[in-house]
Amino acid sequence: MNIGILILGGFAGTLILSALMAISRPLGLSRVDLPFLLGSVITPDRNKAPWVGFIFHLVIGWTFSLLYGFVFEIFGISTWWFGMGIGFLHGLFVLSIGLEILGFIHPRMANPSRGPTPTKQLQPPGFFALNYGRWTPLVTIISHMVFGGILGLFYQ
Repeated sequence: MNIGILILGGFAGTLILSALMAISRPLGLSRVDLPFLLGSVITPDRNKAPWVGFIFHLVIGWTFSLLYGFVFEIFGISTWWFGMGIGFLHGLFVLSIGLEILGFIHPRMANPSRGPTPTKQLQPPGFFALNYGRWTPLVTIISHMVFGGILGLFYQ
């Protein structure tokens, strides 16, 4: 397994995934702000949260790029289309499990069953992150497919 290529591809893929998710907000496709959500897990400072969250997201991207590398090696396939297939599954994982777990462990997010309090004011994602907009699942899956495609291209 070529870890250097995976780290480089994971960096590029995470940058583009983050850009696609960010572009979806002004287009009205989604309200999810992953760097802010992840950063506000670590810091209550709303001004620092996006930067801290971006670094956290980058580390997560590198971790997932290593997992993609294992899958590429196990199946003996490392193409852009296989990477996109893994990205599709990755996006489903984020929507169905990842954001749901975040909704329960995030110290500043309202509990999905109780709602906001004066100290927990972030909206929980809800089923498939639909609380952040009806196009959020599609944007999330496409972004993760692009991430996987980029990793496949780098790892070929």
